[in-house]
Amino acid sequence: MILSIKLIITAIVLLIIGLIIKLIFYRDRLKSVKNKHVVITGGSSGIGKSVAIVAAKNGAHVTIIARNVEKLEKAKYEIMQACKNKDTQRVEYLSFDITKNYEELQKAFMELEKTMGPIYMLVNCAGSSVCAKIEDTSTSDIHKMVDLNFLGTYYCIKAVVQSMKTARDGIIVLTSSQAGFIGSIYGYSAYCSVKFALRGLAESMAMELTPHNISVTLCLPPDTDTPGFAEEELSKLLETKLISQSSSLVKPNVIANQLFKDALNGKFFSTVGMEGFLLCTVSCGMSPFTSILELLVQITLMGLSRLISAFYLISFQRIILKCMKTRDKNKKSE
Repeated sequence: MILSIKLIITAIVLLIIGLIIKLIFYRDRLKSVKNKHVVITGGSSGIGKSVAIVAAKNGAHVTIIARNVEKLEKAKYEIMQACKNKDTQRVEYLSFDITKNYEELQKAFMELEKTMGPIYMLVNCAGSSVCAKIEDTSTSDIHKMVDLNFLGTYYCIKAVVQSMKTARDGIIVLTSSQAGFIGSIYGYSAYCSVKFALRGLAESMAMELTPHNISVTLCLPPDTDTPGFAEEELSKLLETKLISQSSSLVKPNVIANQLFKDALNGKFFSTVGMEGFLLCTVSCGMSPFTSILELLVQITLMGLSRLISAFYLISFQRIILKCMKTRDKNKKSE
């Protein structure tokens, strides 16, 4: 335990040094979304709605996409109140199931561009999760997560990428999860799989689209205080709850602000907090890097981050074994 604390302190010190170097030698080069069209899927609640509010505060025209019209109308009102210039900015919503039919989705996006202007920024926030052991995960739940988390994201990107290439400008954001980097979370075999897939999609797209001046950002939020998370908590496995307690619950506006800043700055990874930073560092592999400084920080801290992650993995395994022994003991006493 003492060694783990020392390692964490060392990592914090190195991170502070890196941030100081960044402040001295590197300046954020934020793009602007003023008077540009920003589209957010899953925009009626949670992180998606928070991103839409941030976009409105930054002067963008905003379109939110989700299925529930009542939630969309309420969200639209909130977003309109956040507009930087209420007289000129436009806010619309589209009630649409992004998982069903690509041709209809493409047509809907073309209509959006006619009425709201070319899509400059696409933020994919629509998603869902189900917590269950692999043998208990229904095939319908698997299809739902694959369709919404992966295919819904893929379809929306496919629908906008050609117009962005023509304009030679654009920003695409994919919302994965810290579970997209760490598969060792009990009960998330299906969810982790689709979130891992989004990382592969983001890396491939970054290579395809960077020559066209289109940036790709992969957002990796931790557990976030959203309606979806609250619903998931009702059926979450004990092991999963205990493992999740190793990190704090983050408010959606915190994620949204960081996501928006990182996307406008052209960063590939968007994380929040020390755990997100360490996880991103230890798992960066062949992922794109935004600056030489970012690369140097990753090189410097990767080995140490791996050592710290080993302590987390050991603690997770202990939780799982303890729960298993407790269940076996309860069965024998029945």
